[in-house]
Amino acid sequence: MQRCDWAGEDPIYQAYHDTEWGVPEYDSRALWEKLILDGFQAGLSWITILKKRDNFRAAFAGFDPHQIAEWGEADVLRLLSDPGIIRHRGKIEAAITNARAWQELEAREGFDSFMWRYVDGVPLQPGFATQAEVPPKTALSEQVSKDLKKAGFKFCGPTITYAWMEACGLVNDHILTCHRHDPCAAMAR
Repeated sequence: MQRCDWAGEDPIYQAYHDTEWGVPEYDSRALWEKLILDGFQAGLSWITILKKRDNFRAAFAGFDPHQIAEWGEADVLRLLSDPGIIRHRGKIEAAITNARAWQELEAREGFDSFMWRYVDGVPLQPGFATQAEVPPKTALSEQVSKDLKKAGFKFCGPTITYAWMEACGLVNDHILTCHRHDPCAAMAR
């Protein structure tokens, strides 16, 4: 079975690749959770986040943005002492800020609608033949990043944003020979 090169030999990575990565995500809260996790990944490997994802979900109240938006310094300190997650004050504070920004966007137009309009509701299908062709960011991810920051989000630079767009299926960057390319392409609404 052919996979994208980045999935490697780690069973956790392979399971993520085979079941989640590139599958179009249309749920506002789930999109937000993935954006937060991609922000925590900045400067680290994605496998680190995958291995800690259940700990993150427990520490961050199941990634309920309404609950997290109410958090303050006591919660930041609690999270900074939690060895099960990435203990980075800036990223923790950004998650709280991003919960508040998500609430505003969700109330105004829906976070899912806000995000999916960038691709007119249909995942982009670049059709890369090799992993080397897949860019770390694009003009579109730069625009999405800029707009997210304008809406009050943090830790959402263009590289993080592009990785998030790939993970959430806004862009199908499974290489053409990957066994997941065609099934993910077929999932587009």
